Amino acid sequence: MMENLLELREVRVCYGPQVALQVSSLGVRPREILALMGPNGAGKSSLVRVLGLLERPTQGEVFVGGRRVSYRPAELLSLRRRMATVFQEPLLCEGTVTENASLGLRLRGLSRREAEARVAPWLERLGIAPLAHRKARTLSGGEAQRTSLARAFALDPEILLLDEPLAALDPPTRDALLHELEAILREMATTTILVTHDRNEALVLGDRVGVMLGGEIRQLGRPEEVFACPLDEEIARFVGVETLLPGKVVGWAEGLAAVWVGGVKILVCAEAQPEEKGVVCLRPEDVNLTRQQGPPSSARNHLKGRVVKIIPRGFQCRVILDCGFPLVALITQQSREELGLREGIEVFASFKATAAHLIRRAEGGK
Repeated sequence: MMENLLELREVRVCYGPQVALQVSSLGVRPREILALMGPNGAGKSSLVRVLGLLERPTQGEVFVGGRRVSYRPAELLSLRRRMATVFQEPLLCEGTVTENASLGLRLRGLSRREAEARVAPWLERLGIAPLAHRKARTLSGGEAQRTSLARAFALDPEILLLDEPLAALDPPTRDALLHELEAILREMATTTILVTHDRNEALVLGDRVGVMLGGEIRQLGRPEEVFACPLDEEIARFVGVETLLPGKVVGWAEGLAAVWVGGVKILVCAEAQPEEKGVVCLRPEDVNLTRQQGPPSSARNHLKGRVVKIIPRGFQCRVILDCGFPLVALITQQSREELGLREGIEVFASFKATAAHLIRRAEGGK
């Protein structure tokens, strides 16, 4: 089994009586990108400070390369030199872009010429070479964050920590930098921990994704597992599930559970027992809409509903249906126009049994 490069055991961070972070166990593998996502106040920044050895936990142990961190000053300095951190707000000093990007190398003893030679390829790679002699204080948000990333990458870190590095950027700048960052991280194969509140960033970058809520890592796994099979309703809502339907299992055969929901039987690929209660989860992008009942297809679920509300979202729109229960679909604006959708009309919704997920409720649960 591959040894974890970074590991936490029974870690807690407390600020007075408040527990900001509680992680019983977390391992980060060499060369992987671990994306940790959660809303504001979930404990993400506390976690990245602990992993980056910028904060000592109130209790628990941190391991780097299999060795427990003792927090002696000389040891901390040595370990931090194996790491680089990029924060949400670019940390820039007076001086030019080149001077800021080479600051980490200069602090590690390289001469100005050596540092600038190491930094130059990264300025070029990140598209800011023409700004090399510009004062850093005059940069746009995207240019400033690219400078911070150049400084981190030039250090050739063994461990890279990214604390919501794209959160302060406007959408076009964020999208462009996200895909550049993905290409660089895949090429470098540097062990990376990304903390974010953005689902798309976690999906694009993460080899594994963890969902943080209330200071805890509530679910950790491959992106497709976490987004398609949330462990509970709170996680489901955070990862973008908009339809959550309480129901009761009325039958099970050959891997398909029949769940009675609001007077309708829904088929879900799941293990379940008859009479068991659960919640059917469905992502809006997995729902297909038609104006007429379509021919037989791979979709096992076909529901008749009425359009209650249409909410535009750029080139897409959310369509809220009443099927005896609320059902949300996400379609393109072009599809909306082709279907002639408007509030009050009847439509047919279909989705595959594999697209639905059943959260099984413990016996005695509501």
